[in-house]
Amino acid sequence: MLRWSRAFLRWPYAFAFCLSLAVGATAIYYSQDLGVGLKDPEGFLGPAYIRLPLLGLLLFAAGLAPQAIHRYGFRRMLSGMRTIVRDEWNLRRVAYAATGMVSFYICYVSYRNLKSYLPLLGGDTIHDRALLELDHFLFFGNNPAEVLHSALGTTVAAQVLAVLYVLYLPVVPITVAAVLVLHRDFTVGAWYATAVSLNWVLGTISYYSLPSLGPAFYEPQRFADLPENGATQLQMSLLRGAFGFKEDPQGDKIFGIAGFASLHVSVVFTLALFLHYARLARVLRYTAWVYLGFTILATLYLGWHYIADDIGGLVIGAVAVWVGALVTGNTKRQKRKRLAAEQAGAPDHTEPVGSRTATPEPSVSPAP
Repeated sequence: MLRWSRAFLRWPYAFAFCLSLAVGATAIYYSQDLGVGLKDPEGFLGPAYIRLPLLGLLLFAAGLAPQAIHRYGFRRMLSGMRTIVRDEWNLRRVAYAATGMVSFYICYVSYRNLKSYLPLLGGDTIHDRALLELDHFLFFGNNPAEVLHSALGTTVAAQVLAVLYVLYLPVVPITVAAVLVLHRDFTVGAWYATAVSLNWVLGTISYYSLPSLGPAFYEPQRFADLPENGATQLQMSLLRGAFGFKEDPQGDKIFGIAGFASLHVSVVFTLALFLHYARLARVLRYTAWVYLGFTILATLYLGWHYIADDIGGLVIGAVAVWVGALVTGNTKRQKRKRLAAEQAGAPDHTEPVGSRTATPEPSVSPAP
């Protein structure tokens, strides 16, 4: 029994597995207690239980074909793909990728449902006035959104920032599936999947700790001059969902309005930090940091969040990446200890199960 316990604790998905069980059980408990059925929110490419496996298969094929062409040439691509699958995709690798996706899926769906219960569990108390006053203080008596509207205009900038903001919806599942499928080091995939899953859990806690709506829902008149775009359409969709949920919590609508903290910012910051510390392709790292900057700008410009929401999102993202690295064996200390054990030729009993693969692994720089 002790042997199995140690093996489980060394499994890089041990934390994510337990986290998904805990948050899933919490969502089920409140669903039963409130008499509101669990809902699987639809999004990019349909429900999460469809889009995640689909993305995994698409990215698997997208990553496999170029490898086969590079190694075996275009004429032998199909036979090369079969060889790569046979040699590099054993059942353990498939199981690890599937575990990451399932953990992410459970945490995400639980987060969306627990977020939807805010009006039922938290009541009507909101803290938008205090957050708005803090915004004015930090902007020397001015409203951040109005300052940005004056500086950037309300035409082209509104459309560009709206596209970048809504792009977040497909970016999250795509990046999770990409890391799990394309990276050969199982612990790196576990690191990112765990970090993103933690965002959903910590975000839910922040919603209940400081309930708020966000500027566009609290003072919609400040954003009346913005043209219709993807972000405003999403806001109207959330508003209709919120009204529908309050009228009939047992119906098919879901309540999705919450300001503090910004999960857009936290997840994009998690992605940027992860790419930075995992030392993945430089162009991806730079793109993620630039995208983070535009995301923060868009949250204020489009009225999704207050400044404190974005700061809270940065804190959640940093905590998620650090904890994710710690529980999957990717901290600097853990990597250094593992390397020393390998050089000494001694087995490292703290090494996470699955940290080694049958094929050469990309260079990974550990988190601090």
